[in-house]
Amino acid sequence: MNENDLSLLRVCVSPLTDWYAVNRRELPWRGDPSPYTVWISEIMLQQTRIEAVIPYYLRFLRELPDVAALAACDEERLLKLWEGLGYYSRARNLKKAAEKVMADYGGELPRTAAELRTLPGIGDYTAGAIASIACGEGEPAVDGNVLRVVMRLLACGDDVLSQKTKAAVSEALRQIYPRGEAAALLTEGLMELGETVCIPNAEPRCLLCPLREHCRAAQSGTAALYPVRSAKKQRRIEARTVLLLHCGERYAIEKRPGKGLLAGLWQLPNRDGALGEDELRQLLTSEGLSLLDIEPLGEAKHIFTHVEWHMLGYRVALSKASPSYVWKTAAELERDFAIPTAFRAYTKLL
Repeated sequence: MNENDLSLLRVCVSPLTDWYAVNRRELPWRGDPSPYTVWISEIMLQQTRIEAVIPYYLRFLRELPDVAALAACDEERLLKLWEGLGYYSRARNLKKAAEKVMADYGGELPRTAAELRTLPGIGDYTAGAIASIACGEGEPAVDGNVLRVVMRLLACGDDVLSQKTKAAVSEALRQIYPRGEAAALLTEGLMELGETVCIPNAEPRCLLCPLREHCRAAQSGTAALYPVRSAKKQRRIEARTVLLLHCGERYAIEKRPGKGLLAGLWQLPNRDGALGEDELRQLLTSEGLSLLDIEPLGEAKHIFTHVEWHMLGYRVALSKASPSYVWKTAAELERDFAIPTAFRAYTKLL
């Protein structure tokens, strides 16, 4: 970023913060932001829409209102509170970070981005968000929304998927960032502008933008050309056969391995490949399961960041519960166990 770019960013601070103060949406975590509430909301908002997060956030704060409650929470209960948000490592890191805060910071989250980055699951973006919004530190929080706004403002064609670009934008903003309440307003303003006006995957709403007079891309009519992204790698496709195994009123679940995709979570039993009914019958019989009936449940798909599961489901009735699995009623599964959203097409049939 050159001096002209910095000057342009500096000029945009006041109109953006003034706009945000008047136009901001009322969201549960904005009323009285504390380091804890900003932390929880920002972790939940990663990879998840605001509308989906709100009920989870409210329920989470009712049950775990502070760091001490989070640190003491049983992991299974924590994962149940998180069920449906996905990316469960986020929840596990919340608990690890809370335990560290209790041990090293007397139960109070640190108030600088540098210290916040030392906690599990808190990277540059989350540290900047907490430090600026809740503590008034002049530290930016650069995510996809902020990158998009800045790239359009500067009409910059650098690849926003590059860490080098993200680091350059962070450093440029750091040089022009205010402190105190203005820091919070700028961080929230950049987020709000990117979410509601300078939007992704659609024509930006330049006529509504408080920065349109300063925006190089808007002035040249090229806003839709930014930001520039390098081609993403194609996701790997995996075929899975998912089993709704039941013996009477009880259903089978099992834990996934401790490492890798959906690590350590409870799941419906499943097998590699898309197995036909006859293939599945032979396989399950060879595993020693006592089959009564097999009913096809149709196809489903779930998209992870780098993998797509193409699933084929079956309801399988057994005459005897196999000790290879944990057996629970539908009510117990609903109340006590966090089953990943990947299996929702079949768990909703319980």
